[in-house]
Amino acid sequence: MKRAAAALATATLLWTTPSLAQTAPQKLPTIALGAGMHNIRAEVATTPEQHQIGLMFRTAMGTNEGMLFIFERPAQQCFWMKNTLIPLSVAFISEDGTVVNIEEMAPQTLESHCSLKPVRHVLEMNAGWFARRGIKPGTRLLGAPFGTPR
Repeated sequence: MKRAAAALATATLLWTTPSLAQTAPQKLPTIALGAGMHNIRAEVATTPEQHQIGLMFRTAMGTNEGMLFIFERPAQQCFWMKNTLIPLSVAFISEDGTVVNIEEMAPQTLESHCSLKPVRHVLEMNAGWFARRGIKPGTRLLGAPFGTPR
């Protein structure tokens, strides 16, 4: 009985703390997005577990690669960089693909970076990606999640 309780406690801890269970990058299906003339290949995170793991444990990411987080309903979204080894830029994106705000995030920190208003989509790219391409709040991204073809 004690062994079963201990096993259940361990399983619960590992389930609710993916960083303990997960020590390698996750690999998710990708979609094509567009930001003006720039193409993005984004892995898509849709489940709470995929959201928690995000881009943790990656040591590099391709120039036009990123991760799109899709949430069930609009809400204020906040992100931090625990166990994330590369610096990232994060764009908080409205339902129609319009960038609400962009934040720069330092690796391996717990500093919270939040959307300025409720959003359903969050896109993480390499640090400085949006700024180098002139993408700022008000820019509209294209792609299936935003109801526009790419």
